[in-house]
Amino acid sequence: MSQPHAAPAGSNGSTGRKTYLLVDGENIDATLGMNVLNRRPNPDERPRWDRITSFAHQVWGQDVVPLFFLNATSGQMPMPFVQALLAMGYRPIPLAGTGTEKVVDVGIQRTLDALAARDGDVLLASHDGDFLPQIEALLGAGRKVGLLAFREFVNARFAELNGRGLEMFDLEGDADAFTTLLPRVRIIPLDEFDPVRYL
Repeated sequence: MSQPHAAPAGSNGSTGRKTYLLVDGENIDATLGMNVLNRRPNPDERPRWDRITSFAHQVWGQDVVPLFFLNATSGQMPMPFVQALLAMGYRPIPLAGTGTEKVVDVGIQRTLDALAARDGDVLLASHDGDFLPQIEALLGAGRKVGLLAFREFVNARFAELNGRGLEMFDLEGDADAFTTLLPRVRIIPLDEFDPVRYL
C-alpha cells in the first residue's frame, strides 16, 4: 500500500485524513497535445507532476497518496519516466490488458469504486467522462471530491456535478503545473487574471 507523503513545510499541516490523487496521465497528455497545442508537447510544455502533488497537499491541507496510472499493454514501461515518478513520490500503476480494453480507465474506475468504501478525499486528474458514475457515487457524506484538468475540455456532465459538491481545479491556473504559458483561449475569472503573464 502506498504511504502518504507528509505535508510540505508551510502547508496547513496534516489533519490525519488523506487525499487520494489519481492521475490519468494518458488523458492529460492527449488533451494537452490535441486540444491545447495541436501537436505533440515538447518536454518543457508537459505538466510538472511534482507541482500537481504539491497542489494536492495544499488544496485540502492533508497528506496525499499519489497514484499515476500507465498503459503497459505493450509489455514495455517507460522506465526513465517511471523512475522520475518514483522520485517525486508517486506510486506508478502500470496496467496491461489484451489490447482492446481501456486499461487506464478501467484501473481508475476500479480504484474509485474501492475508495467509496474508504475514508478519504479524492482528487482526479482527467477530463474523461468515463469516470462520471464513480465520481458521482463519491459525492456527499462529508467527502471532498475534486477534478483537476483544463476546465474548457472537461466532459460537460462534470459541470452538473459541480453544483452537487464536485470541486473543479484548473491544471494551469490553480495547480500551476506548467513552467510555460500555454496557448489557451479560455474564460478567465477576473479574480484569477494576472496581466503580467501576458506581457
